[in-house]
Amino acid sequence: MMSKRGLGDIWVYLSASPLLWLAATLVAYLIGVRIYTRTNRSPFANPVALAALFLVILLVVTDTPYTTYFNGAQFIHFLLGPATVALAVPLWRHRADVRRGALPLTIAMVAGSITAAASAVFVAHVLGADRETVLSLAPKSVTTPIAMGISESIGGIPSLTAAMVMVTGIIGAVFGPLLLRWLKIRDDRAKGLSMGMAAHGVGTAISYTMSPLAGSFAGIAMALNGLITALAVPLLLALLL
Repeated sequence: MMSKRGLGDIWVYLSASPLLWLAATLVAYLIGVRIYTRTNRSPFANPVALAALFLVILLVVTDTPYTTYFNGAQFIHFLLGPATVALAVPLWRHRADVRRGALPLTIAMVAGSITAAASAVFVAHVLGADRETVLSLAPKSVTTPIAMGISESIGGIPSLTAAMVMVTGIIGAVFGPLLLRWLKIRDDRAKGLSMGMAAHGVGTAISYTMSPLAGSFAGIAMALNGLITALAVPLLLALLL
């Protein structure tokens, strides 16, 4: 039987390879997807939340610094950029639907984007958060690469913004479908628009499990929300702070 020291030596050898954490991330997500499917797509078994939980436990148990993990998994982080650009694809595919509903879509997107940013800034300010934290929370409802860019440009902390983006996405993905069912919203376009705006990438992934149309509109909402928020946040901060 292999000794603990032998296992430790093997772990040290494996952890030196950047592929270990890339593989661990993918495996954690696949396990999360499997659990999500086995629980009949329960919103409380969100695969992103489960994968994050598995990875946190693994990092704590192995006493691995986050920087070591990120050095191995940074290829996935790099793909956030191309994935954001790819949001133009559903917008192009459903351009006819977008054109037909341009006015209500525009009103909903502008109202939703401004409300998401303004409410975060207002609540954080009222609760006594310092200015840097308030600025970091403003773009929390935008997809990660755009949110971090906005945060950096307005003087926030990009890493804090990224963490809040993940928390926002997971909460939206868990409670969004329940709220849509409670409100008896059956239009897939409205479902997708709501999920994409409130829960960005995580909400978009959940929307695709509802229907391809819901997923496409979630992608459209996520892309437009990023654009509107980038333009609106500096103006909101000037008014509210």
